[in-house]
Amino acid sequence: MSFPDRIRFAVVTLSDRASRGEYEDLSGPAITALINEYFAARSFPVDIENIIIPDDPKRLSALILSYRERNLEVIFTTGGTGLGPRDFTPDVVKPLLDKEIPGVMEMIRVKYGMEKPAALVSRSIAGVTAKTLVYCLPGSRKAVAEYCNEILPTIIHSIKMILGIDDHNC
Repeated sequence: MSFPDRIRFAVVTLSDRASRGEYEDLSGPAITALINEYFAARSFPVDIENIIIPDDPKRLSALILSYRERNLEVIFTTGGTGLGPRDFTPDVVKPLLDKEIPGVMEMIRVKYGMEKPAALVSRSIAGVTAKTLVYCLPGSRKAVAEYCNEILPTIIHSIKMILGIDDHNC
């Protein structure tokens, strides 16, 4: 299998208020800007779909399954990773994963939690469903920037691994 000519992303914001237009989504556009900036600097084309949905577990599950069915390379969600009563994103996404990738989220929690203990209560997860990478990020613009700084450099290698492309120079 060959590496795709362009990487297709979905950025899903979970927010009751933003989906109703009560306030502007800032974290989804921040992820999109960071993806564009990172891959433009590497002259690698990307396509990004953005969607805002209410905090609705069934809708999120259906959306993840739809993106997986379309073989998108990467899904980012933003929002719903905390401890609040409407924070369910990891609980919905985790059963859909074939493989979890715990290392990246553990490292992010430790790295940023050393400065800001609140970062340690994030329930963000990462994994693979079929051939699609999934990253569940918090809903704050600042957290999104911190997470993307760590995740984006791993994307190309992760896709190669999923596709069985040997990227190791032994």
